Amino acid sequence: MTSPSAVSAASAASSAPPASCGSPGSGRGTVHRDFRPRTKAMVGAQVVVSNVVGAAIVLGLAGYVLPTQSLVADIEGALARNLWTFGSYLAAAVLGGLVWGWAWVRVPPPPDTGDDDAWARHRRDARRAVLSAPMRITVVQAVPWMLAVLLFVTINAPFSLTVALTVGCVVALGGVATVAVGYRLSELTLRGEVARVLAEDPPNQLGLLPGVAARSLGAWLLGTGVPVLGIALAAAASLLFRDYYTVTRLGVVVLVLAVVALGVGFLLTALTSTAMTTPVMAVRRALRRVQDGDLDARVEVSDPTELGMLQAGFNEMAAGLRERDHVREVFGRHVGREVAEAALADEIELGGEVREVAVLFVDIIGSTEMAFDRPPQEVVAVLNAFFTEVVDVIEGHRGWIDKFEGDAALAVFGAPDAHADPAAAALAAARDLADRLAGRDPGAGIGVSAGPAVAGNIGDARRYEYTVIGDPVNEAARLCDVAKGLDGRIAASDAAIARAGGDEATRWGEVDVVRLRGRHRVTRVHAPH
Repeated sequence: MTSPSAVSAASAASSAPPASCGSPGSGRGTVHRDFRPRTKAMVGAQVVVSNVVGAAIVLGLAGYVLPTQSLVADIEGALARNLWTFGSYLAAAVLGGLVWGWAWVRVPPPPDTGDDDAWARHRRDARRAVLSAPMRITVVQAVPWMLAVLLFVTINAPFSLTVALTVGCVVALGGVATVAVGYRLSELTLRGEVARVLAEDPPNQLGLLPGVAARSLGAWLLGTGVPVLGIALAAAASLLFRDYYTVTRLGVVVLVLAVVALGVGFLLTALTSTAMTTPVMAVRRALRRVQDGDLDARVEVSDPTELGMLQAGFNEMAAGLRERDHVREVFGRHVGREVAEAALADEIELGGEVREVAVLFVDIIGSTEMAFDRPPQEVVAVLNAFFTEVVDVIEGHRGWIDKFEGDAALAVFGAPDAHADPAAAALAAARDLADRLAGRDPGAGIGVSAGPAVAGNIGDARRYEYTVIGDPVNEAARLCDVAKGLDGRIAASDAAIARAGGDEATRWGEVDVVRLRGRHRVTRVHAPH
């Protein structure tokens, strides 16, 4: 029974479907045309291998284990009829399998119309055909073996019912081994083609194909249960044919059947475990990549059962993590990393708390004239270059940009994250920023203040922002205007100098005493030495 099944299934594989990219268009998606040449060759090879296994089992059982050959040889004409029937059946099975496989195990051609419904039906039909290809190839292999069992029982029944049943059992055992091994091999061989159709439409529920539990039970039943049944049949035959089975002969029979059971059982178990562990290990490797921070990890969905659902679920999880990371990044650019992390952690509440903070306010000099004299694109380029320096310096000193206000920026130290010495950090950042902006046109004034302020979320539950409100904010803004008239264009309040730790305060000296706009008391203005 080797050639009929092998040729029919191989011919089926030559016309079955995989994927190539279709032309773009609404609703078209992927066009599935034919298996790749390598896949065709692999399918043909695995079919031949599975049928060789079945044929070897039949020959071994019929010629060396069960008394089939002796029984048939004792009946006049039985051996010749069996041989003639084998040759005739072989030719008919080859032709029938070739035609059947070509017509059944294939994908309908893509439509020659631009109709979206027609392309949607093509995708559904292609997906169904590819996913059912292992089962259909198995059917193409199984039917000739089933017909062979009926045929050889029928032609041997007139000679002897014992001969008919014995020959039928031998052919059936060979057919079971062929179908079982062939199905497992076709699953592995067609995994790449299955991945192509599942890439566009991953599985979300179990279909008609056997799942993980059915695969495991089937591997035991076909790989262990059926060979053990053969051992039981040999034991029964030894009781019926006492003259044929000596103690030595029975020992050889049991040994041969045990080897067959071990070999077929190991092969099926190995193929089944490979089919189930490969997707799981792929997900495990992808999880390790995610744990290492690679959120672009993706698993090829190559199984239409629970394992494919696991693979698709990982891809959905990774996509969700990428989206969350993108939201975090974009959100952080708008409101600051610290505020964004607090918001994503659901720690946002309206209201605020009093925090000890330092505030740095920086404003471009002559921005009104610049906007009037220069083109808008040039103004934007100047502002972006200016704010790039501001952000770099503020973040380098562990500060937070509260907001950009046209041509100015407000930076806070000590909120939302706590800072051991916010005043010293703000003063150091002001000196660093002044050095970077020195000699630039236009220049900028920098004001620094420190003290208690309310830091929290201001607004409504539907729309709010994290900000800092208090006297240090107002004082820093006013000092910024004062700084524009100083040589170094930096002005810090005595409150900031008094609160600065380390040796930062020694780098500054008092340069003026002014009454800032809107304030009742005077402010001692300090600038770097």
